[in-house]
Amino acid sequence: MTEKHIIQEHSDECSSPLPASKAEAGAVKAGKGKGTQTPAETKTTAPKRPASKKRPAGTKKTADSAAKSVKKSAPKRKKRSRKDKKGRSLGLHIALTSLEIGALLVVGVAALMILFGYGGQYLTGTSFLYNLLPFALAVVLIVLIGAVFLHTWLRLRAGLVRLHPALAPLLAFILAIGTGILLHGQHFARPLAQFRLLVGGTAEMRTLTLRHQIFAAYRRLNANEMAKMLVRAQIYAADIVDAARIFGIDVDILNGLAAAESSFYPRTSADGGQGLFQITSIPTQAQERALEHLDSHKADMALHRHNTFAAAATLRYYLKQMNGNMVLALLAYNIGPANGGLRHIMERYGATDFITLQPYLQEKPRNYPVQVLSFALAFRVNRMEQRLLPYEEGLNAIRVQHIGIPGL
Repeated sequence: MTEKHIIQEHSDECSSPLPASKAEAGAVKAGKGKGTQTPAETKTTAPKRPASKKRPAGTKKTADSAAKSVKKSAPKRKKRSRKDKKGRSLGLHIALTSLEIGALLVVGVAALMILFGYGGQYLTGTSFLYNLLPFALAVVLIVLIGAVFLHTWLRLRAGLVRLHPALAPLLAFILAIGTGILLHGQHFARPLAQFRLLVGGTAEMRTLTLRHQIFAAYRRLNANEMAKMLVRAQIYAADIVDAARIFGIDVDILNGLAAAESSFYPRTSADGGQGLFQITSIPTQAQERALEHLDSHKADMALHRHNTFAAAATLRYYLKQMNGNMVLALLAYNIGPANGGLRHIMERYGATDFITLQPYLQEKPRNYPVQVLSFALAFRVNRMEQRLLPYEEGLNAIRVQHIGIPGL
């Protein structure tokens, strides 16, 4: 064969189709060039994860921002807890300080009242050398005593705070409680009364004069007769208590009123008075109020309950008319509404209170409020002490004065 024929045959062999195995091998080789994997390689590689659903746009950003906010919120919570603790400690500090200041004010005011009372008791007068000048020096001394007490307290407080912050307020509170107990007792009754007189001036002087009239009337009460009256009063106690509660009257005053009017012997008197409280005429408004609480269309003064309610309503009416002055209300109760009543009498003589009006009155109305209130005082003393205290024995005068007169 010629050389030309040999070349032609060789080219034909190359262009002829390959066997199947060779074709696959060629395909694999060709695939390697394009990045495909061999069966051996597919066995060794990890299986593909199933395609997850596509997250909505912005989900990744939201998760990242949430994670960042959680990281940022942790120190914020710590800051808030610190602020809460500081707020609670500040509130506790303010409460303890307020308690301490309030307790010290109570102690200081009580001490001033007692010291000024003693000063007024022993230095009262008009002489400059023996009264006015010593009283002024006593005021300076009281100020110095207060300054020394405050300085001593501040030094003591510094030591107490080192031990515990609540010790100083606790000690001040105990001092205030002790001061209140002492003031409530009888130890400082006279200096406190003198302090009231010192500050109250003329008005307190008139009230003090009236008080001693009542105390003197109590002292003159017959103990045996009073004891019998207390027994008789128990029969009408339920009605009197109900009337006192409904009309806002002190029960001892209603008892004293009944004692002065009838001595707890209900009867019809010559001047027209009826029943336990010797009712003669009732103001229209008082009668209407009494009937409201009695559930009745007509008042019967012969019935003890009707009589008691009418008396309480009448006294309440006069109390309102006399601006809450119990002495004048009792006087108006005794005088009644005829001829303009008590108000007309006071306007005629220019009187403003019982002491200035008393000289113009006749004997019975002049002593009437004193008599009623002395009986009321006896009922109160018996209720609180379980017996009547003889005024002139021992310290009974101080005890009775400390118990106090109902209505004053």
